[in-house]
Amino acid sequence: MPLDYRRFNGPEDSVSYKRYTNKYYKGYDELYKELVDDKGRRKDGRALDEARSMCMFFARTDLISQAKGSAYIELKKTKVVCSVFDPREIPHQNEFSQLGQLYCEVKFAPFSCAQQRRPHVDAEDKSLSVALRQALEPTVCRHLFPNYQVDVFVYILEHDGACLAAAINAAGLALANASVPMYDIITSSSVAIIGKKVFVDPTEAEEHLAMMSPETEGTNHGIITMSMLSELKQVSDFVQIGSMDIECVTEAMDILEKECENIVPNIQKVLVHNVVQSFNQRKQLEAEAKEREIALNVKMEEWKKLLNAG
Repeated sequence: MPLDYRRFNGPEDSVSYKRYTNKYYKGYDELYKELVDDKGRRKDGRALDEARSMCMFFARTDLISQAKGSAYIELKKTKVVCSVFDPREIPHQNEFSQLGQLYCEVKFAPFSCAQQRRPHVDAEDKSLSVALRQALEPTVCRHLFPNYQVDVFVYILEHDGACLAAAINAAGLALANASVPMYDIITSSSVAIIGKKVFVDPTEAEEHLAMMSPETEGTNHGIITMSMLSELKQVSDFVQIGSMDIECVTEAMDILEKECENIVPNIQKVLVHNVVQSFNQRKQLEAEAKEREIALNVKMEEWKKLLNAG
């Protein structure tokens, strides 16, 4: 997989201090008791069905000047930046392709999480890149740029759960900022299932526990990430990791559908703000151009008078 040399990659030997704490080596039962307090609240104060997109969401665009479009999304401690570049001809292509292609690359910063990351070798980077491409392909109008590809680079600055959902949301916002034709705005959300509890928009600790196999057989556990085109009511991608029965998956899909629809107004707000800001900048540039034109006309009249007087 080719590397992206157009951005700054962090130090390669950075290791989080959390790896050397006693909490890192706790067992399943101890971690399960610490997830929810007596009042049914999580560590960050949220309820089980409360997502960070409703109270801790921040997003902006035009973050990377070299890119055609870029976006930054922050869900409390999960921070993701995405850059989209102009379409270019598909390299090493022998046959003509009727549909354009998307090249997606997801990278973790070495200091992004407690796990030690090996740059350019991490298997999770490749799996997330494939999942991101599969989610974006049904969204982009690829028939409008045949035999060309659009490069999408995602860099996870800090990982505290739901990194794939945050990457998909950032990529959709960056594609819209880059004026790439799409059928609809893509949004994504995740849930972590631990027994009978469903954690909406999970943190890294909740995801870590959901991926651990409980001692009781038949217990639902795992992570589900779903991407949607909310206006078209279509599921763009569905990723399930873990063991769950059909009723649990169906219930989780209903929850994820509502969460994806709740994220749409936040994305629309950012895009409308960009349009208003661009319109104001255009009006300001036009006003400055008129002022320069008036000043130039005044100078021309003065020069004409001097020439006629001479």
